[in-house]
Amino acid sequence: MKKTPLYEKHVSLGAKMIEFGGWMMPLQYTGILQEHEAVRQRAGLFDVSHMGEVMIKGRGATEFIQKLITNDISGMREFQVLYSPMCYPDGGTVDDLLVYKFDAECYLLVVNAANIEKDVEWIESHKPHDVEVEDVSEQYAQLALQGPKSQEVLQRIVDAPLDKIKFFRFVDGVSIAGVSALISRTGYTGEDGFEIYIPADSACKVWNTIVDAGAEFHVMPAGLGARDTLRLEAALPLYGHELSPDISPLEAGLDRFVKLDKPDFIGREALIKQKESGISRKLVGLEMVDKGIPRQGYEVQVEGRSIGYITSGGFSPTLKKNIALALMDVRYAARGSQVDVIVRNKALKAEVVKIPFYAKQYKK
Repeated sequence: MKKTPLYEKHVSLGAKMIEFGGWMMPLQYTGILQEHEAVRQRAGLFDVSHMGEVMIKGRGATEFIQKLITNDISGMREFQVLYSPMCYPDGGTVDDLLVYKFDAECYLLVVNAANIEKDVEWIESHKPHDVEVEDVSEQYAQLALQGPKSQEVLQRIVDAPLDKIKFFRFVDGVSIAGVSALISRTGYTGEDGFEIYIPADSACKVWNTIVDAGAEFHVMPAGLGARDTLRLEAALPLYGHELSPDISPLEAGLDRFVKLDKPDFIGREALIKQKESGISRKLVGLEMVDKGIPRQGYEVQVEGRSIGYITSGGFSPTLKKNIALALMDVRYAARGSQVDVIVRNKALKAEVVKIPFYAKQYKK
C-alpha cells in the first residue's frame, strides 16, 4: 500500500485512514459534514499527493497530446490548464486528466491515482520518436486549498499576486515558505481554490505553513469523504464511477470536452459514430423523493424494468437532500421524470433533476 509524504501528519491529526486506489489516504479528520461545510463556507486543505504527474517533452509534444486526448489543445496559451478525457479506439475512457502547458514542447499531464501505471503504459505505447515521456509522480506532493477564503489565506504566504491567476491558469516557481511551487487555480470541489505542486520532501513544511496562515479562518484539513460529497454536488466525474473503459465521455455528458472536428485523435471514429447514431444511455442527476440513500451500483428501474444504475450517490450536506448521478436509458432521462432506485430490495421514488446540483461562480 502506497503512502503520501503526509501520511504521518494525517495519523498525528487523528485521521481515519482508508485504502483508495492503492494508497492509504485520510477519509476524514473531524467529520465529513464539518469538513464539507468548511470548504463551502471558508476553506479546506486536502492532501492529493496520490495523483499522478507525467511530463511530456519534445518537438512533437503538442501534436502527440492532440492525438491522445479528446479535447483540443491547439488554442492553449502558455501557463493554461485544460481538462480532457483520454479514450480507447472504441470510445471507452482510459482516464480523465488535466493538461498543464508550459510551452509548445513541454506539458505536464495530471492523471488519476489508480490509473498512473496504466496511463503511462498507454501513453508510452503511442509515443513518437521526437517525444519524451517521464512519470514524475514520485517527485511531487500535491495539496489542494479549496473554498471562498482560499485566496486570502494563500496570499499571506505566497510571493505572487494570486488575483492575477485566472480559472484554469497557473504560475510556476512561486515561493511558499521558501519552497518553489507550481500553483494553479483549479480544484475538484465546485469552489474557487488552488492546487499546489511542490517537491515531495517539502510537503509537511508547506502543509503546516498553510494551516498556520489559515488559523484565523478555521481552515480545516479535509479528507476523501468531503472531497467526494463536494464533487458529487458539483456533478464532477470520478473515474471508475462516471467514466470507465465501458463509459464514453459522450455518455458521461462531457460533450464539450470532445472536439469531434479535430482532425485526428484516438477514439474519434467511434465517438463520431456514437454521436451520429445517438447515445442510448446518459448520465443524469437524481434527487430522492422517498427516504433512502442511493449508493454506487444500485439499480434504477421504471415499472420494475431495469433502465440503469447509480454511478455515485449519497447525502448532500449543502442541499440537505439525498442525491445521485445515474447512467440511464435516455428515454427516461428528461428532467422531471420519475424513476425507482432499488435500495435494499425496496423501490424508492426519485426524480431526474438538473445538474450540477450545486453551482458556484468561479473567478474568470
